[in-house]
Amino acid sequence: MKQITNFLPIAGLTAALALGAVTAHATDEKPNIVASLAPIELLVRAVAGDQVTVSTLVPAGASPHTYQLRPSERRQLAAADRIFWVGPGMENFLERLLTGPDFRDRSVALAPGADAPGDDDHGYHHEDDHDSHAEAEHGPEHDSADAHAHGHDHGDGGDPHIWLDPALGLDMAGKIAHSIEQLEGIDAKEIDENLATFEASLKDREASIRQQLQPAKDLDLFTYHGAFRRFAEHYGLTIAGVLTLSPERSPGARHLAEVQERLQQADQPCLLTEPQFNRQWWESLMTDADIPVSTWDPLAGDIEPTATGYLEFQQSLADAVLRCLPENAE
Repeated sequence: MKQITNFLPIAGLTAALALGAVTAHATDEKPNIVASLAPIELLVRAVAGDQVTVSTLVPAGASPHTYQLRPSERRQLAAADRIFWVGPGMENFLERLLTGPDFRDRSVALAPGADAPGDDDHGYHHEDDHDSHAEAEHGPEHDSADAHAHGHDHGDGGDPHIWLDPALGLDMAGKIAHSIEQLEGIDAKEIDENLATFEASLKDREASIRQQLQPAKDLDLFTYHGAFRRFAEHYGLTIAGVLTLSPERSPGARHLAEVQERLQQADQPCLLTEPQFNRQWWESLMTDADIPVSTWDPLAGDIEPTATGYLEFQQSLADAVLRCLPENAE
């Protein structure tokens, strides 16, 4: 009996240590973040650093316009502490799920004007203000691509590819930071410091890109669909034509003829194609014309998911335009 009496405290201590280890593991576990698109993951990593784990739903090479959610990804969403997406105008496959009762309280739509934490109380821009600023800065000539350049609005009157504009990207980062700060175990001071660092770095990169793109102001850019407008308008570039108003549908014969005529009339045309879509339409329009073709990826498929990834993504967009210049064309 004496041996058993001596054993009980040891057994109790072992159990207490085991319970403590489990509790410590649960406490140390990082919040789980799911981003709908890779560019959103880049913004999360910029402001959250190593305080969270983050993954992306739509894989490289896929299009959010036609993507279908798999059961494993439904479970991925169910395990998330916070879900960031652009909003119903972009990820159609997520709209019913993320606006429903199971996910509404932990999903944040980042589109300007969306009902998301931090949109008003941090002073971030709204889309109307930003678009008015762009029009005042660049003038009416940037409406010259008419409805073709402004097409693909998903029926809500606004271009949902907001992450391509660095000013709106900063707004998105602010919303993300404010939302993540509310999660348990997060050091809010570190998040604020990361956001400040990101803002300064983004402004530096923006100034550098603006200078790099000065020789590209005379280019006539033709894009597969309207996604590039956000970036082009921010830097005063000209979109002379858009191949398809909606990436879900093939362009009609009349529209193809109009785009081909624009190509023939352009002084310095360049075709911007995307890895998510078929290039056969561009090839059919080029015939024997020697027109530069440059590939850009709006979904940042080849960008490493790091804290500086969004800056590198912005640079990749500029590089795609610079490849259109005669001295850089392949």
